[in-house]
Amino acid sequence: MALIARDLMVGNPKLAEMGYGEEALGHHAIAAGFQGQRAWTDYFPTGDFMEAILNSSFDWNGIREPYILATENDNLNGVTMLLGHLLTNAAQVFADVRTYWSPEAAKRVTGRELEGRAANGVIHLINSGPAALDGTGRQTKDGSPAMKPFWEISQEEAQACLDAVKWCPAIDFFRGGGYSTDFTTREGMPVTIARINQVEGVGPVLHLAEGYTVELPDEVHDVLDQRSDPTWPTTWFVPNLTGEGLFRDVYSVMSNWGSNHAAMSYGHVGGDLITLASMLRIPVCMHNVSDERVFRPTAWTAFGGLEPVGADYRACTAYGPLYK
Repeated sequence: MALIARDLMVGNPKLAEMGYGEEALGHHAIAAGFQGQRAWTDYFPTGDFMEAILNSSFDWNGIREPYILATENDNLNGVTMLLGHLLTNAAQVFADVRTYWSPEAAKRVTGRELEGRAANGVIHLINSGPAALDGTGRQTKDGSPAMKPFWEISQEEAQACLDAVKWCPAIDFFRGGGYSTDFTTREGMPVTIARINQVEGVGPVLHLAEGYTVELPDEVHDVLDQRSDPTWPTTWFVPNLTGEGLFRDVYSVMSNWGSNHAAMSYGHVGGDLITLASMLRIPVCMHNVSDERVFRPTAWTAFGGLEPVGADYRACTAYGPLYK
């Protein structure tokens, strides 16, 4: 399945040798999606291995640029992954924004207090196995976890990512079998989660949250992980809070997220995403980027400089989309 998806995206000269000249050219795809799970898995295997390995910066042939392949054919999240990849040159983690764990709820089910960055609660980013293996965070920079552009990744770092992954038989509703991936992202990575939603009457709308990955003690992680699926990769995410509005607390971020999917990029790249969105005429409805890091065309002021979110919507409507 992984080979077929790759060949559909970029082609394969071996297909020409077999007499399939047109198919050998591929579709010149910069992103793709796979409608798997319930649609396929009555008797076909889940696409988790395909998605995990293609989204990663390495495979059996060594280190290479990651492909962008969205789970559940979620093209809006696939586009968000593509934008993140083009801005950072690194792999992207596709994840469900699955669960918000408050300090009270975590203590009730584990008997332990959440500590450190997680003290105000955490968001469980988890999906059925397709997250890029780069998401383990084992590509270290001076001992700090990272996700690097593929040309900066060493063979040792790629192997460290592979060593941190457990391949688990697909369970739950995946009756066709296959392999999911299980890993836990290392603590301390600055990351940005983002998602484009399609809003009736408006069009595409971007929202994003900058924050950090955290690790929980094993006895806490194991209990909370069992509430979803322990055979899937986990990233514990804590957004940077502003104390007001949509980023008043961790729950507010989870509550206002517009979809159960997100694309996670390494680094605090929210400012870059906001600028790119303005260039494409996609309004941004939710972000926690400080004012001094937000750069939009100066013409946006004419649409309401004292109300930047509303001005963004009005300017994007007036100038019209470039993404068409």
